[in-house]
Amino acid sequence: MKKKNHPLLGIHSYLMMAFIYVPIIMIIIYSFNDTRLSGNWEGFTLDWYVSLFENRHVMEALMNSLTVAVISTVVSTLLGTAAALSLRNMGRKGRSGMNGLLYLPVIIPDIIMGLSLLVLFSQLNMPLGKTTVIIAHITFSLSYVYVVVTARLSGMGKQLDEAAQDLGATPWQTFRHVTLPQIAPGIISGALIAFTLSLDDFMVSFFVAGPSSTTLPIYIYAQVKRGISPEINALCTLLILVSITLILLAQYILNRGNGQKKHKTLPI
Repeated sequence: MKKKNHPLLGIHSYLMMAFIYVPIIMIIIYSFNDTRLSGNWEGFTLDWYVSLFENRHVMEALMNSLTVAVISTVVSTLLGTAAALSLRNMGRKGRSGMNGLLYLPVIIPDIIMGLSLLVLFSQLNMPLGKTTVIIAHITFSLSYVYVVVTARLSGMGKQLDEAAQDLGATPWQTFRHVTLPQIAPGIISGALIAFTLSLDDFMVSFFVAGPSSTTLPIYIYAQVKRGISPEINALCTLLILVSITLILLAQYILNRGNGQKKHKTLPI
């Protein structure tokens, strides 16, 4: 007999979803408001999106964010994937210790991460700028890529690798033709998550960014201190849509890879 959930659980779920998403929906709605007064609806317009793309400061912040996100994503994906592959063959005790170290940036608060990196760059006499932002983003993005790729590897097993080597394949051929195709969904998902985190990051970037390396989240923060305008609502709306799209794409690729892995059989 199927057990029915209590009606209050359903009500609680809807209230929780409303608490999370109603503020986001309000930002999206008021980004189309035909007035600068956020509390009054005067009609529908796309003028704020047009003026947003004509704003030189917004475009500079956008280019900074994209540059940082692309470079940090590529580097963190390579390093995170390499770490996951290298720790796969390590002993259980050593792997547990390294896992703890690599999981730490995921657990540690962003403000501590940003402050610690700022102290490090100061001790190294490294001027704050785009380079320090990229290094900081690689630091926390690497761990997320590692987590996703490790989860993919943990359910893969070593049977296919061992079978390929028994048939005469070299380690490189085994990696290229057996291991890499199986973990590719995890790598792509990790890269998309890293790109999204880099694009949306504010706290760490706020500590390590210089005057000429303002990213979009930092620009939004600076503008909000002067008052919320429809242009900021429009910019937030675009960031929300990009973030949601990338996260859904990453989840789709990962789920599709898991589905293909379940239905895949070895030829006999």
